[in-house]
Amino acid sequence: ELYYKYFDENGISNIFLVTPQTSDERIRKIDGLSNAFIYLLSSAATTGKDLDVSDQTKTYFARIKAMELNNPLMIGFGISDKKTFDSANEYASGAIIGSAFVKNLKENNLQKSISEFMSEFR
Repeated sequence: ELYYKYFDENGISNIFLVTPQTSDERIRKIDGLSNAFIYLLSSAATTGKDLDVSDQTKTYFARIKAMELNNPLMIGFGISDKKTFDSANEYASGAIIGSAFVKNLKENNLQKSISEFMSEFR
């Protein structure tokens, strides 16, 4: 809320994170302040791990989806290949590929790398 005015004046979207521990009340507040999408962390773990869609994770995703929020949900943390990307998209509007993308950039030719890496997710 403190920076909302400055973000708005400069056309910048403030992306909020939601974790499995985030309360429904806070999620609704985040939804009201958001103007782009809500970044739904797949778990409370660190980035770079594979997406684990356990029963607990499915319950978490279902809880958020049932809230019928105004903003789209994008799942991040653990999205590293087509399988995890498709799995995340079962529960949200999209997925965010972070660590796997950066790792690919470090290991390969930049131009070729981006095109080939992203074609895997189509």
